[in-house]
Order: sequence, then structure tokens, then C-alpha cells
Amino acid sequence: MEHRNLYGYGENPPHANWPGSARVAVSMVVNVEEGSERAVSRGDERNEPVYDMIEEIAGAPNPSMESHFDYGTRAGYWRIVRVLARYGVPCTLNACAEALERAPWIARDALARGHEISCHGYRWMTPLHMSEDEERAWIAKAVETIRKVAGVRPVGWHTRCPHTFNTRRLLVEEGGFLYDSDAYDDDLPYLVEVGGRRHVVLPYSLDTNDMRFQRPEAGFVCAEDFADYVSDAFDWLWEEGESVPKMMTVGLHLRIIGRPGRIAGLDRVLEHMTDRGSVWFATRREIAEHWLREHGRT
Repeated sequence: MEHRNLYGYGENPPHANWPGSARVAVSMVVNVEEGSERAVSRGDERNEPVYDMIEEIAGAPNPSMESHFDYGTRAGYWRIVRVLARYGVPCTLNACAEALERAPWIARDALARGHEISCHGYRWMTPLHMSEDEERAWIAKAVETIRKVAGVRPVGWHTRCPHTFNTRRLLVEEGGFLYDSDAYDDDLPYLVEVGGRRHVVLPYSLDTNDMRFQRPEAGFVCAEDFADYVSDAFDWLWEEGESVPKMMTVGLHLRIIGRPGRIAGLDRVLEHMTDRGSVWFATRREIAEHWLREHGRT
């Protein structure tokens, strides 16, 4: 069965009808992965290779890598939420359940600030090689851990890619998920039918994402690089949004944009968007709920 839709909305996407007649709905996603990454020191076969050094140490613990991740919870988080607060912008914490379990103060602080907690899996790992039963248990463990730590259950999900052909169906079968972000294929949300139920897909983005600081050969080097690229993307969507409003996702990570040499990029982006106006800063839950109200009956 064909699992890809190469047409999407085509030439005439639906009008989003964002609140306040906004041209662009902006979703700031703050990924919380620290403490849930792969590490030989905790019994994993390998260490996480994706960090600033982009180096893999095989078969032995890598305390330097672990320390790099630790920076995110110790310093980066606080720097990011202060900048968001300066502009009154909510975010969605895309949190690995184990990461919140190891840093519960982040869950408490984020909820007190009005941010959403979504689920980024139990650990920062792909379920690619899991059986269906293993992935089902993985999802259930992640939900229960966040519920226990944060006092809320997540209604959104985003797999560390790649996800599996079972993931979306398992999320719907679990019963409590409103949306997932396991797609990168559009500038608007869309609805899919899974098991007789309508489910919202909120496409994610890896280009307007601070992960590109970790790929300097094809990414960002300084704060201005991030600010220019994200602002350019916003401006183009803003112009299109005069007739067809769009959605934009900006992906952030505690240990990446939270560094003092990079955080100015986020500040400049939010200042630019705020000055431009006609923008709706929203959590992903708010966007998914709006899409269901506006388009769930069509």
C-alpha cells in the first residue's frame, strides 16, 4: 500500500483562520533530551555521536560528551526560557521522558510558565529496530513517566527519527494523543485517519532548527546565521500568509541555542517576528486543537 502523499494540499491550501487573523502561526519547540542520550557509562553499546565535537568514542565511556549534554539542563534551559519570557512567547517542550525524570525541575518550571510538555519518546533513541510490542511498551512507558514526573499527560509526540510504520497507529491506539510531529512534509497541519479516528499531524522542521549549529559544513556557525535564516523563512511565509496563512516550526535544544554565543540568534528572531506582527505564537497543542475545530469537519 502506498504510504506517501506527494500531492498534499496542492496549489490551493486551506485557509488556516489563525486567531487574530495572523499570517503565520509560530511554534517554538524546545527539545529536552539531556540525560537520555546513549552512553556506554550506563550500559549502552555506543555513545551519542551527535554533539558539538561530532566524534564517536567506541567501547568506552565518554564523560566529555556527557558533560556537553549536562550543560543544557544546568545553564541552557534557564537562558532560553528567559528570552522566551521577554517576548511573552509560549513553547512546547519536546521532552524525552527519561530526561524529565532526571531533571524534574524543568517540568515544574515549564508548566508554571505556561508551556506545553509533549513527548519525545522515552529516551533520545529511534524505535526503528523495535518490534511492534516493544514500541507499544516504549510509548506507554514514556507517557506514564511524564505523567508521574510532571503531573500531566502529553498529548503530542515526536519520535527521534526515523519512526516506524507502526508509530502513528500505536499512538492513536494508546488513546490519549491529539497529534504527532513525525513528518517534515508541509507548511500547514493536516489530518489523517488512523483506525477510524482523525489525528492531527503537525509537520516539524530541521532547517529552521538549531541542530544545524552541529553541522557547520552545511549549517550555522554564529548567532547571526541562525537569526538570518529563520527570519528569512518567516518573512517568506509571512508574505504568503497575506492570502494563505502558514505554520512555522523553530526547533531549539537546551545544549545548543542555550550557549551564550548562540542565544542572541533566538532573541533577534523573536524581536523580528514581534516587530513584523500578524503572528500567532502558540504551543503545538493549541495549533492542533485549532486545526481540529476549523478543519475537522471537512
